[in-house]
Amino acid sequence: MKYKIYTLGCKVNEYESEVMKDLLENNGYQKSDNPDICIINTCTVTNQADSKSRKLIRNVRKNNPNALIIAVGCMIQNKKENLEDLDIDIALGNKDKSKIIEYIKEYQNKKIEKFYDINEMEFEDMRLNNFDLTRAYIKVQDGCDNYCAYCIIPYVRGHVRSKKKEIIVDEAKALVKNGHKEIVLTGIHTGNYHDGNYDLADLLNDLTKIEGLERLRISSIEATEINDKVLKVIKNNKKLTNHMHIPLQAGSDEILKQMNRKYDIEYFKNKIKEIRKIRPNMSVTTDVIVGFPGETDELFNQTVETIKEIGFTKIHVFPYSKREGTKAAEMKNQVHGEIKKERVKELLKLSKELEIKYMNKHLNKEIEFIPEVYKDGYLIGHTENYLLIKTKGKEELLGKTIKVKTNKIDYPHLISEICICVNN
Repeated sequence: MKYKIYTLGCKVNEYESEVMKDLLENNGYQKSDNPDICIINTCTVTNQADSKSRKLIRNVRKNNPNALIIAVGCMIQNKKENLEDLDIDIALGNKDKSKIIEYIKEYQNKKIEKFYDINEMEFEDMRLNNFDLTRAYIKVQDGCDNYCAYCIIPYVRGHVRSKKKEIIVDEAKALVKNGHKEIVLTGIHTGNYHDGNYDLADLLNDLTKIEGLERLRISSIEATEINDKVLKVIKNNKKLTNHMHIPLQAGSDEILKQMNRKYDIEYFKNKIKEIRKIRPNMSVTTDVIVGFPGETDELFNQTVETIKEIGFTKIHVFPYSKREGTKAAEMKNQVHGEIKKERVKELLKLSKELEIKYMNKHLNKEIEFIPEVYKDGYLIGHTENYLLIKTKGKEELLGKTIKVKTNKIDYPHLISEICICVNN
């Protein structure tokens, strides 16, 4: 039988989709654009994500009227009592994606819905031996206990729980053996990883010892989780990349408090200073939410000034989305949609300025990158500090470590020339 997987949302969803793909292909199913089975891995982080998920399910059904339609993930978990308008054959929440084959075989023209109490779930072990992309992800953790006022995720992903350290190390070794030079650790709240007394810093130490692994990256980590132990690993181990994604969310203490974030601006600034003291060239990217309830022009301007002072290299900007069941949904002084749109535009413009400023620092320099895409005679991929390189080259160099000299900015790329293939 033939299958196709559609994925919306975060890197955790991408990982889980890859696991389902692996399971399907190991059981004789073949990837196809004319599928017998369609799997939609949904997202619910914003109202727009909900809408996209529903629209995608409807379109997939319309375009594949005779296929088995399976919908899984966060939107399905969040809206499990409101799926009547969707023609789904199998609906799974945020558990049992690793049992996708069993559900396919169980299906007998009668709708299957399977949901669990999200707060009673243990970590669902998943592992990959290979990954479609050059960069391989490992999901090391699930769930979140922070309960930020705007966020629905703790209600659809449940409490913090983590993968056993031995399973992670074995999975990483298998990925490296299959040619992956870079591994990215991902989760809903990655920095909260723990296996008993064994924590994220211990895991980073053990993974960097794997022979053949060139880069280790953390998909995202909270400022409060970059403790002295983690800083020591960053300082002493060069396999950890010169790039960290640390969510700020707001540059105003007043808004941070209303968001139920666990730090203030001074704490955040000092943490970035600590990182840059031990890694001066560290690229720090971030997330910012605009239009949170009560965000006045003055408070928004505080966020703009905070971003400039910290000097991020890129900002992922999100307009606040009212999510039913969260504290922020009940707050007064909701910000008008048009104001949020204008603030998003302003921060995206600032983000581009910061990106180009960082790119300029790396002009006319020799730098290594790993090509991830081959298109129109060009190799495109990222450096370890997440600069996007574009250079003329041959397709067989995909996935290899290449040294290039940068010579021009063509945003979002740094145009370069190949000096040497460092590693085969």
